[in-house]
Amino acid sequence: MSATIDNKEISRAAQNLVTALDIVLEPDETMIRHAQAANAELLKNFPKGYALGNEHAPHISVMGGYVYTASLDKIYAAAAEVLARENVTSWKLKAFKYYYIPLKEIGLGGIVVEPTADLIRLQKELMDATAVFMAPADSGTAAAFATTPDEPEINQPTMDAVATYLSGHTGEHYSPHVTIGVGTRDYLDALLAAPFPAFTFSVVAASAYQFGNFGTAAKKLHSFTLGEPGQTSQVA
Repeated sequence: MSATIDNKEISRAAQNLVTALDIVLEPDETMIRHAQAANAELLKNFPKGYALGNEHAPHISVMGGYVYTASLDKIYAAAAEVLARENVTSWKLKAFKYYYIPLKEIGLGGIVVEPTADLIRLQKELMDATAVFMAPADSGTAAAFATTPDEPEINQPTMDAVATYLSGHTGEHYSPHVTIGVGTRDYLDALLAAPFPAFTFSVVAASAYQFGNFGTAAKKLHSFTLGEPGQTSQVA
């Protein structure tokens, strides 16, 4: 009995060493309205999907990956210094098409944003500032993610996506987007084939989230105070 308890405690401690972290920009109401409208249609098509909201916050991921949990406060401070130098709330961003990632018979859809020089620069600056705190790409398990009673599992494509974030989704490969939810591939193919009404929007905040299933912004860990070097506001 004692050995079993000790092993469980060791396993739990090891799992908590790494967090699946996502540093994001939060869009204004214009983008949120578009994302929620698209999400509502996806739920009609695929009711087993998820609704955008507190545990699936609309966002633009800028930098993500597996990080050492013990270094989270240092990561927030380093990222705050970068964000203080960038006037992100003044940026005008353009949404110009839909996309989706195929997952067998379903797909994870999103609204694609043009990757401006500002976004690419911000990503590189955040990567440089937080590199020392990153954990190995193969160190993340499902325990690094946020789960809920309704979504207790983390699928393998989600873990793989976070593991390859820095190697496959940065620089010239960076495709900023706002994820809108899950639908059937037939529905998503039709969505992509239809004309997309491009629109512009702004950023209203920057935050750090713990990834959830399907790469969602599931748990807000920190909110950054934009424009003030070194200051962050603890959320959870």
